[in-house]
Amino acid sequence: MVTSFLPTDDLLRTVLHNEVHARPSARVRLPAFIVYVAVLNAGISREQECEHLRGLPDQKNLALDSLDGNFLLLRFEGYTVKWERHTEFTRYSIVQPLETDAVLGTSEPNLLSTLMVTPDWLRNIPGRTIAAIQLVMVHADLSDESATMARAQHWFGGRTLVASQLGGGHSWALTDFHLAHNGFERILAIAQTGISQTRAGRISQRLLELETYRLMALRGLPVAKQLGPILAEAESSLAAITALLENKAASDQELLDTLVSLAARVERATAEHTYRFSATQAYNTLVSQRIAELREKAIPGTQTIGEFMQRRLSPAMATVTATAQRLASLSERVSRTSALMRTRVDIATEAQNQLLLEKLTRGQELQLRLQSTVEGLSIMAISYYIVSLLLYAAKALKSAGVPLNAEIATGVLIPVVLWSVWRTTRRIHAKLRTSR
Repeated sequence: MVTSFLPTDDLLRTVLHNEVHARPSARVRLPAFIVYVAVLNAGISREQECEHLRGLPDQKNLALDSLDGNFLLLRFEGYTVKWERHTEFTRYSIVQPLETDAVLGTSEPNLLSTLMVTPDWLRNIPGRTIAAIQLVMVHADLSDESATMARAQHWFGGRTLVASQLGGGHSWALTDFHLAHNGFERILAIAQTGISQTRAGRISQRLLELETYRLMALRGLPVAKQLGPILAEAESSLAAITALLENKAASDQELLDTLVSLAARVERATAEHTYRFSATQAYNTLVSQRIAELREKAIPGTQTIGEFMQRRLSPAMATVTATAQRLASLSERVSRTSALMRTRVDIATEAQNQLLLEKLTRGQELQLRLQSTVEGLSIMAISYYIVSLLLYAAKALKSAGVPLNAEIATGVLIPVVLWSVWRTTRRIHAKLRTSR
């Protein structure tokens, strides 16, 4: 029985800890031939990729669960197939021995003729190809740089090469960055005799990742170029809206409709392309890291891989960065213009409310005047009825034999009646005010 000395594990502890082992470096025995294909996996499920892997020899019963770790290494007689799934792409690597007719000394060897997986299996990999590389790794004496370079150029068919010494000189990496008619580009790695399989695996992994991340980073460039005219039009429209807002040359409703339409276009562009721009920056960072890991040293008369790549990659990344900043700046400017528009509308609304209050005040004053007039008429009417009642009462008393002049007595009481009615009305008003 194992005694536990720790609290209960977090649910993600094991997964996060094992992430460091998720994609172990390959062990490559030289001379080796590596066929590498990276495909975009948008819309491609693990089930589809697993079904494709089942097309390899003796893999009909390959379990889908074996792909849960995003890494799978399948070993066959004489070769291995490695499957790796990433966020945007999946890569397949076939590692096999290099035939003798493809080593240094030959010219543009037909490497695919010795491929140990069938062409149909390679062609039917689910997804769209983003990178396809034939990496050849061989032993050679690197002491004579001129002779080694001449043999490498002959292997590439005499084309101009980009090359670097790696890791202080234990190996060379050479390529022409040329996309052949079969869709592959070629990289040649020449190592000193005695290099370990682990180091050879790290070299292959860095070279393959470097080219893959470069191509993934460049996916933001067409988006930036496509977005350029749209941003220019939006900036022009925003400038026109701002001018109209400043000069009060258009109605609020017209300006608001135009501004809302512009804001919607900008937000749509932001939602559609922000991820691509962020991913481009992330991939560019990975490219810089992989170049640094190569620890390149220049070969006299030859441009290094890092210099070549950065010189051609940097302008593209600068364009993407500038476009992303331009889009973010435009979104902020639209927000500020919207705030100005809201301020203008609020001021206009306040002015309208002020006019409405003034009208209500004048209406209340008229109502009070009318109420006073009606109140005076009401006092007169009530007094008239009371005086009439008093007159009838006086006449009744006179008829009953009381020596009284009804008209004179009623006339004398008229001021008293008027004052009493007015006083009663005022008391009623006072009580109403007190009860509020």
